[in-house]
Amino acid sequence: KIHREIRDDEGFMVRHFAGAVCYQTGQFIDKNNDALHANLEGLVQESNNPFLQSLFASSTLSATKGKLNFISVGSKFKSQLAELMEKLRSTGTNFVRCIKPNDKMVDHLIDGGSILSQLQCSGMASVLELMQQGFPSRAPFQQLYDMYRQRLPPKLARLDPRIFSKALFRAVGVNEGDYKFGVSKVFFRPGKFAEFDAIMHSDPENLKKMIEKVQKYLTTLHWKQSIWCALSVIKLKNKILYRRENLITIQKNVRMHLSKVKHRPRFMGIKKINSLKTILKEMEKLAEQIKKDNALCISDAQKLRSEFDFAIKRIRNDENIKAAEINDIYNSLVKAANTQMDSLKKKADAERSAEAEKQRLAKLQIEMERVKSAKDKEERAKLEDEQIKKQKIEIELRRKAEEEIHKNDIFLSEEEIEKAALAEAKFREQMEQERRDHELALRLAQETNSFVEDISNTYTKRSTNTEQLSSKYDLSKWKYSELRDTINTSCDIELLEACRVEFHRRLKVYHAWKAKNKKRTYMDENERVPRSIMDSGKFYELQFIRINFLNF
Repeated sequence: KIHREIRDDEGFMVRHFAGAVCYQTGQFIDKNNDALHANLEGLVQESNNPFLQSLFASSTLSATKGKLNFISVGSKFKSQLAELMEKLRSTGTNFVRCIKPNDKMVDHLIDGGSILSQLQCSGMASVLELMQQGFPSRAPFQQLYDMYRQRLPPKLARLDPRIFSKALFRAVGVNEGDYKFGVSKVFFRPGKFAEFDAIMHSDPENLKKMIEKVQKYLTTLHWKQSIWCALSVIKLKNKILYRRENLITIQKNVRMHLSKVKHRPRFMGIKKINSLKTILKEMEKLAEQIKKDNALCISDAQKLRSEFDFAIKRIRNDENIKAAEINDIYNSLVKAANTQMDSLKKKADAERSAEAEKQRLAKLQIEMERVKSAKDKEERAKLEDEQIKKQKIEIELRRKAEEEIHKNDIFLSEEEIEKAALAEAKFREQMEQERRDHELALRLAQETNSFVEDISNTYTKRSTNTEQLSSKYDLSKWKYSELRDTINTSCDIELLEACRVEFHRRLKVYHAWKAKNKKRTYMDENERVPRSIMDSGKFYELQFIRINFLNF
């Protein structure tokens, strides 16, 4: 951390057991520079290379005289460093541990106890124990190949160092757990490399058997490699086909994406313009509802529809059209549609308001006529009430006068009594004649085995039919002219019978009113019916001989 700011070209670091030591290389060459001869410096200054001339342009010739005759500090340091690196490379050492041989600082004097104590304190014993658990011995493939190449036949000597090492270990019979292959080296457990070296330097017979095993292993290895090569080729072919399919899929998706990017603005523009056609339909409906200038409104809507179709056709045919241009077309169409829609709505609202005003005036006129007719009806009702009151007053005065007159007419005249007696005798004769006819009909029925209705049943049935017809038809509100026309024109038997019953009822009511309100005097000469008969008609029905159509 202290020397973190120093760059690689400004120094280097040596890591000791006590810590790292940093050496700065600034002005190192200048302080330990070798002497350069003046003739060589002049020769360099006369060079055609401008860079070399600039390096030695400011140097002084007097300062470097006589230095080539001595060994410089830089050359000595360089030679010692090269010797150390060569020793480290040859021994395969990975680290250097500095040990103090004695406390007296005397050369070639070794104190064993002090050295052992330093090794234990520095952790070397623990390191060695740890190395026994791993693979402390190691050797590069090329080094092994160079060590035993001279003892092998030419066929095996041409092998690759890694394959040679693998085949050699298999042939020698070294357990696979005693060694491991790295990228460029092979690692051995403690003591296994010595055993391997002893086997390799054994007698020729053993070496011959080992070569045969190596050849057998190589043959097996070549066969397995061939099989694996064939399988790898098949796998590679399948992989190529799979990648080709995926490549087609990727191309398809990329083309689809590019097509989307290219044609999406056009598609969305056409979609938005088609969505505006709903406004066109509303405009056409409004144009049909408008009565004034209907043809002009419909033609304007059709023109706008043709503009929509032309814009869609243009966007669909032009592949190079831009999104901004499509948006401008859409905005112009929206503006035109909204403008025309607003004008149509204003016309429709104006027509609706005019129609509403017209209806209001018509309703007002009808209301005025109704009020006028109601007033006229009230006035007529008042006039009728006044007339009815006048008539009632006149009738009341007449009735009082008739009552006064009737008080004096107590007795009937003899002529009226005689006429009533004759009418009664005539009625009895008629009844007697009907009884005899009925008896004759009964005799004839006994002879012919037929049936004849009883005369009493006939009268009873006539009265019953009369009640039924009166309950079925309500003719109390009919006028005399309607009854007359119905009797003369209708073919309905029940309706005719009901008309007859209603006519008799009204006739009785009329005669009763007339008998009540007429003067109590003798009968006038112009009366057609005697008073006795009229009085008897108040209490029972007069019998008329007629054909009973209901019995047929």
